[in-house]
Amino acid sequence: MKTLSRRSFIKSSLVTTGALSLSAHSWKNVLGANEDIRVAVVGFNGRGGSHISGFSNIPGVRIAALCDVDSKVLDAAVQRFQGKGQTVEGQIDVRRLLENKNIDVISTATPNHWHALITIWACQAGKDVYVEKPISHCVWEGRKAVEAARKYSRIVQAGTQSRSNAGLREALDWVRAGNIGKIKIARGLCYKPRPSIGKADGPQPIPPSVNYDLWCGPAANGPLMRNRLHYDWHWVWATGNGDIGNQGIHQMDICRWALGKPELSPKIISVGGRLGYVDDGETPNTQFAVHDYGDSLLIFEVRGLPAGTGKREMDKYRTQSVGHVIECEGGYLAGTTAYDKDGNTIKTFKVRGEEGHFENFIKAVRSRKHTDLNADILEGHLSSALCHTSNISYRLGKEANPEAIREALKTDKAATESLGRMEEHLAANGVDLRKSKASLGAFLRMNGKTERFINNPEADKLLKDNYRPPFVVPEKV
Repeated sequence: MKTLSRRSFIKSSLVTTGALSLSAHSWKNVLGANEDIRVAVVGFNGRGGSHISGFSNIPGVRIAALCDVDSKVLDAAVQRFQGKGQTVEGQIDVRRLLENKNIDVISTATPNHWHALITIWACQAGKDVYVEKPISHCVWEGRKAVEAARKYSRIVQAGTQSRSNAGLREALDWVRAGNIGKIKIARGLCYKPRPSIGKADGPQPIPPSVNYDLWCGPAANGPLMRNRLHYDWHWVWATGNGDIGNQGIHQMDICRWALGKPELSPKIISVGGRLGYVDDGETPNTQFAVHDYGDSLLIFEVRGLPAGTGKREMDKYRTQSVGHVIECEGGYLAGTTAYDKDGNTIKTFKVRGEEGHFENFIKAVRSRKHTDLNADILEGHLSSALCHTSNISYRLGKEANPEAIREALKTDKAATESLGRMEEHLAANGVDLRKSKASLGAFLRMNGKTERFINNPEADKLLKDNYRPPFVVPEKV
């Protein structure tokens, strides 16, 4: 039988995104303890810059290549390396890096809609992966990323770096041991200022340095209908997941970690809206989601408006604006400080001997044990998917008067309490919910094992994106 070359094999897989059957081990040997690990950073106009600096500071690791669809961004970064006497390969198209046998690791911080596909392609190409949060744009492709990592024995770390915070780990272990009673609610908070992104007067020009076809990738290649291409993609459904899937995924992950839940929640409801201004954003700037696990709740809250009209500060819930509060029978943990029911400090945990998240990833790359990872791809998938199911409930909802929303939630004490505080917050910002209505999301039930909704084909459709060839996440990885 004719042997398929590695280059031909990768090219074929990237064009067809079909199933692969060759073991990744046939493409590269296990790295020795003293060999340099060669990293390619993909997408670095934002968070990816931290990837470059993070890996650059680890002994035995070097940046070997950079990839960005914006040639202006790419050329400037390559020149900075050259100015320091370092040579790096520069590429516009990530597929060229996957063909490169001199690359060991793909580290990606592209927009969300690219995360899972790059992860899967890299695993198929025999590369290990560091993928930013959320690790997926939808539930289905996140599971495919997990399958690819396991099939090809790849080390894949999610960019939820709180998992490498030793003080937080100690705090959560202390709470889970029952020191302040049983956990009742794990609450994530993303009270972060998000002003209007404005209203475009029609299709906007694409920056001349950007390869827009590659920027869109798996998403539809339609006209740019907002003033700014970069960053504001977070607030458009085709490419982003709102703040619950942007900043909020960090806190969502901490909450699920605290609860110790290894699957998606059986019941979900979300309420919210894009309120306080009218702009080109689609995702909610005000939202809460309740995930009911039966024995405990995971509640997430998003607020993009300030504490009140004309104010600069944001609201706080038990000392936290962007953070988590783990509410127990005998007190609560806010950040890394434990309090009793009256708000008196019981214990404060400090970071001691924290192992950096990038360092932890490299350690696992050398050991070849995904169990050495602090944030394995499976953990990243489950927490990302909770953000996605929250948004699915919201997207299937309908605008309603505040009385109707309150009536629908009346049997759920926690949801009613969250709704009441959300209404107070909006009133402080001059938002009249009888004029600018919030949406009451769909009440969803999910089978956590199959990761599909129960008797809800409409919701199931939102578990998977519609992909644009050739940037298609394969059914069989």
